[in-house]
Amino acid sequence: MTQATKSLFNLGLIVATPGALAECSPEHISTCITRHVHGDWGVLCADDQQSNVDALSEGLRLLSAYPINPALPCAGHGDNCLWIITEADRSVTTCLLPSEY
Repeated sequence: MTQATKSLFNLGLIVATPGALAECSPEHISTCITRHVHGDWGVLCADDQQSNVDALSEGLRLLSAYPINPALPCAGHGDNCLWIITEADRSVTTCLLPSEY
């Protein structure tokens, strides 16, 4: 039996941009949101991951990045990347492509 991990923060309203909806399946978006809320920041560099850890205690914006197609590279930006951003006030979490930012 696996134990569910507690969410680290509130997601607020979850929204997705047209680009994210066109490029990602609902299942993929859901999986990435689950990773995001549990502190798996995806393919972010160590400095950006530490920024998220700091943002948890300081109440700042959180950003995660995940490959859309795991077989292709994603360095946190570019065509094969899905970003998930939770606003500092935790009112909204947005799934988007970097080009839509």
